[in-house]
Amino acid sequence: MSNTPHELSEEFPQNVEQMATLRQADTHFAKLSDSYHTVNRAIHRAETDVEPTSDDHMQEMRRERIALKDQIAAYLREKA
Repeated sequence: MSNTPHELSEEFPQNVEQMATLRQADTHFAKLSDSYHTVNRAIHRAETDVEPTSDDHMQEMRRERIALKDQIAAYLREKA
C-alpha cells in the first residue's frame, strides 16, 4: 500500500502521543480524527486516479480537510 500524504501524524508530529491518548479517551476528538482520515484518504484515492472525481468535488474535499485540520489543531491547543 502506498503512503497516504497529509496523515495527522505528519501534520502534527509533536502531538502524536496526545492524539493517541485523545482518540482513546475523547469521543469528540475521535470523530474529528476519523472524519479527517476519511476525507484525506478519499482525496488521495482521487489524486492517484483510483477513484477519479471532478475538480469541483476535489476542491470541496480539500476545503473540508483544511477545516478539519484547523479544528483538530485548535482542539490540540485547547487540551495541551
